[in-house]
Amino acid sequence: MNRIETIFEKLKSEGRKALVTFITAGDPDAAKSASILAALPGSGADIIEIGMPFTDPMADGPAIQAAGLRALEAGANMKQTLKMVQDFRSKNTDTPIVLMGYMNPVLAYGPDAFMKDAAAAGVDGLILVDLPPEEADELAPLAQQNGLHIIRLVTPTTDEARLQTVLNGAGGFLYYVSITGVTGTKSANVDEVGAHIKEIKKTTNLPVVAGFGIKTPEDASAMSAIADGIVVGSAIVEQIGEGADDKAISTQVQALHDALKAA
Repeated sequence: MNRIETIFEKLKSEGRKALVTFITAGDPDAAKSASILAALPGSGADIIEIGMPFTDPMADGPAIQAAGLRALEAGANMKQTLKMVQDFRSKNTDTPIVLMGYMNPVLAYGPDAFMKDAAAAGVDGLILVDLPPEEADELAPLAQQNGLHIIRLVTPTTDEARLQTVLNGAGGFLYYVSITGVTGTKSANVDEVGAHIKEIKKTTNLPVVAGFGIKTPEDASAMSAIADGIVVGSAIVEQIGEGADDKAISTQVQALHDALKAA
């Protein structure tokens, strides 16, 4: 099994929900970003999403846009991002790593080379926000050949017919975008999201993880009641942007972990 499947099996046996944390590679610089990444599992992160810095992250709000710009200004690029994963893997062989971002950097790197190098570095899955299922014919086989899951996005506007298309070739987990809009800008309606996730889970065995608009331990606890896990990104990235040290970020992540455990 891929590390993603392994962690969800483990969490299910423990009766826990997944805490997925997001940081942007190279933010605010390569050394600091690597230090934050290394500390996340010990603070309670079950899965780590790493943003691939890009100049036009259209689904992201101001916090993650700013993180990408900070990283790029500090010299971040795809090779540095993959090296960051490789270095992390030399000390942590268990925590799943998912690269999240946009198609442009992948195409610039070369899809075949990217998939091979990502897998070799220790990446487990990919979330490519602007890659619709209908246009995944080139990348999906390359990902599969290299043991990488293509993780698909589901939104509040995804109806039953569209869901079948989204599920075709999906792996790892489904990322439920719990708000209409960009990251970090508003909170989700738990009742509405819960009803939709309940319908989605009738058609797939993939775990459903909710993200966008989840910032506080209270948010995490509420959303964990209806999903198999939660993603927190903007709240962590905002802390990084404000210059928080590793201890402050670890404390923030630990509080989210504790809220899920209590729930």
